[in-house]
Amino acid sequence: MINLRDIRPQRVRLGDQPLVTKDGGSLPLVMRPVRSDLDPVAWARNNAAEIETELIKHGAILFRDFPFRSRTDFESFAKAISPELMEYTERSTPRSDVAPGIYTSTEYPADQHIPLHNENSYSHKWPRKVYFFCAEPAPIGGHTPLADSRRVFEAIDKSIRHRFMEKGVMYVRNYRSDLDLPWQTVFRTSDRTEVDRYCAKVGMRCEWRDDGSLRTTQVRQAVATHPVTREIVWFNQAHLFHVSSLTKELGESMRALYQNDELPRNSYYGDGTPIEASTLDEIRRVYDELAVTNDWQQGDLVLVDNMLTAHGRTPYEGSRKILVAMAEPFQQ
Repeated sequence: MINLRDIRPQRVRLGDQPLVTKDGGSLPLVMRPVRSDLDPVAWARNNAAEIETELIKHGAILFRDFPFRSRTDFESFAKAISPELMEYTERSTPRSDVAPGIYTSTEYPADQHIPLHNENSYSHKWPRKVYFFCAEPAPIGGHTPLADSRRVFEAIDKSIRHRFMEKGVMYVRNYRSDLDLPWQTVFRTSDRTEVDRYCAKVGMRCEWRDDGSLRTTQVRQAVATHPVTREIVWFNQAHLFHVSSLTKELGESMRALYQNDELPRNSYYGDGTPIEASTLDEIRRVYDELAVTNDWQQGDLVLVDNMLTAHGRTPYEGSRKILVAMAEPFQQ
């Protein structure tokens, strides 16, 4: 007969047992919990360094089968890694505010394709991290393709790379209430003085028109150096801002109504000269060639290093709800 008093307790080191699995075969790295009762927020806080290491290595992480069911779950997990979420400033796409630092994904029509890009790479400041949460996947389409910005830089023709690195990119926007976003939405104020002050601070040319509309011009980088890896990445939205990114019908309509400098938005080389159509075609070809697409599942959460990985959106049918958070502002 065993005497329970003679049994000495033994220490069990649960910390030596992995709590998540990793599948790093392709972009993104996929992490899944081993146990269904895993607390994702506590796990994220305790493993922030590991998450950062994997993010830098792979460029994006898909957290799948974690118990994310609501906006608050998403927000709590994002804040466990990035305590301070960013406000979406210098807005270029329509979104709805869901909670402080939480937004809907771009609210373009469902049949519209959103080219691959790095968030706010047209601005003087951008988020290092972008979080996506799938509250409701579209029944058809609606993917968020990803592309490695390091590979994009390497794949673009050298002569094009050098030209952009030397000149940079000029972004011109004309803000009208009937087209694109009004300046009050973009700058989050209805005070012209505040807009003037902001533009002067960030090196943006600001012109008020007689009809009350606004035109801004800013020259930004075409490539950037990642602050951790020191790798050079392709980091601009020349192909997205350029009028040629519009559908053929819409582009022809815009050109019929406006001169190039009056278009809602357009891009040029940093010295103001036009970007060749063949150059933009080459950039888009590289993005399409390197794009990796994964199906969304309800409850999926994707963390992207915004400098290492570009993202986009494919057209879709039915209902779709993706929430977005941005964090860790950076400027170079």
